[in-house]
Amino acid sequence: MATQSGLGEPRGPWFISPDLEPGGAGRPDAGAYGPLAAARGARWRMALLATLAVVAISATSGAIAGDWASSQEKPGPAASAAAPVPADMVAAAAAAVPGVVSITVNGSGGTATGSGFALDDVQHVVTNDHIIARGNGSSVMVQTPDGRQMAAQVVGRDPSSDIAVLRVPPSAGLAPLPLAKPGATRVGEPVLAVGSPLGLPGTVTAGIVSALDRQVKLGNSRHSAVQTDASINPGNSGGPLVNARGEVVGVNTAIATIDGSGSIGIGFAIPIEQVQQVADTIIGKGG
Repeated sequence: MATQSGLGEPRGPWFISPDLEPGGAGRPDAGAYGPLAAARGARWRMALLATLAVVAISATSGAIAGDWASSQEKPGPAASAAAPVPADMVAAAAAAVPGVVSITVNGSGGTATGSGFALDDVQHVVTNDHIIARGNGSSVMVQTPDGRQMAAQVVGRDPSSDIAVLRVPPSAGLAPLPLAKPGATRVGEPVLAVGSPLGLPGTVTAGIVSALDRQVKLGNSRHSAVQTDASINPGNSGGPLVNARGEVVGVNTAIATIDGSGSIGIGFAIPIEQVQQVADTIIGKGG
């Protein structure tokens, strides 16, 4: 069977919820190790199965009631039609994809891959610092939306915020993405995660903003993150989370997983207010 090789740190830095265990210890998003962790996993799975059983019973009851109610009503002509994709999300995807790149870093620390997006007209690219750090920033290459490969310069890094800024040659011709206004993001609004999950550049996944100011531990630092249920998978790290207007509301950085699995609909992005502040500081120092 072919081995899947994708772009990106599989889960970004480890995500640990401060509320999962006493003292904020939490559990890493990858599978834990040892008998104690196994016991915890077993208890968690039993609780999950019990919850799913309740959901299944509720769903069955709801289905019976729904069948009875539907028998009393005359179905409309479009009852079985699939809901169309909102036009504003289609336009947002079309506007965002031309400004998003795939990133590969090769160095003594190994190879790391992820995504990034154009910040301005002088071809500064924002990405996650953990992508650059894993390869020690020795050799950074980007792939543009039209498939061209070119070297990128590391302008600067900020490990505490997990933000790094690159600069690519003017020939890249990347379209800078507009940034959402501070405080404008709302819970429930539709968003798109754009990047190169599993080595598939220009991929867009849709969801909503699930929560704001979510306190999570990413790597060794605590962050106030934007939570989303848009699918974020290996390769999305560093890519933009954009709203229906095509504005960047955050930088995708990590996901929560169950026993090391892929996306389960809980992802986290660094808020754009923080991203912009850190990026401006890095650019001001590094040019």
